[in-house]
Amino acid sequence: MPAGERGVGGPGAGRADGSEITADGRVVGSSLIGRQGHGPDCFQPRPANGLGENSVNTRYRLLLSGATNRSADDPEPIAWVTKTRARVVEQNSTADFTVEPSRIPADAVTSSGSGLDPDISPAYAELRVHRVAERNGLPVARVEGLVEEHTEGRTLGFLGEPRVDVLELDVALRSLIDRG
Repeated sequence: MPAGERGVGGPGAGRADGSEITADGRVVGSSLIGRQGHGPDCFQPRPANGLGENSVNTRYRLLLSGATNRSADDPEPIAWVTKTRARVVEQNSTADFTVEPSRIPADAVTSSGSGLDPDISPAYAELRVHRVAERNGLPVARVEGLVEEHTEGRTLGFLGEPRVDVLELDVALRSLIDRG
């Protein structure tokens, strides 16, 4: 499978190989499961407040997914969103670009139901363009183009929302940087 290509659809669809994404001849992740830990010079996935660790079987470090199951008026999630919004502004503002808190999309400050969503909204990806460009010494227009190239439309043209797979975008970014 070519670097950054999703293992969804076509030959081998539905195999138990985890819909692997490869780069430089090695598996770097799955197109179906988001992962945390992207560096500050890359794009970032959604927050993962619903993730936890298995405390029953301690032989293996297992990641548990799930929603926080908190109501919208619970003070703790409100505090998470407020803190995350401030962090998004701080981390993504650059010398030439200031993130306006009112322009931060919901997926930048809330986790998905599973906490494992591999995709972010195009608005969230665009919010990070200036930081990623600055950190990697790339023109903003080139990074904007990369986001546009990796934005998928609605499924079948009308289901869901446009989205960007963070891992695929980061693989393409690394490839662009390596090519110079």
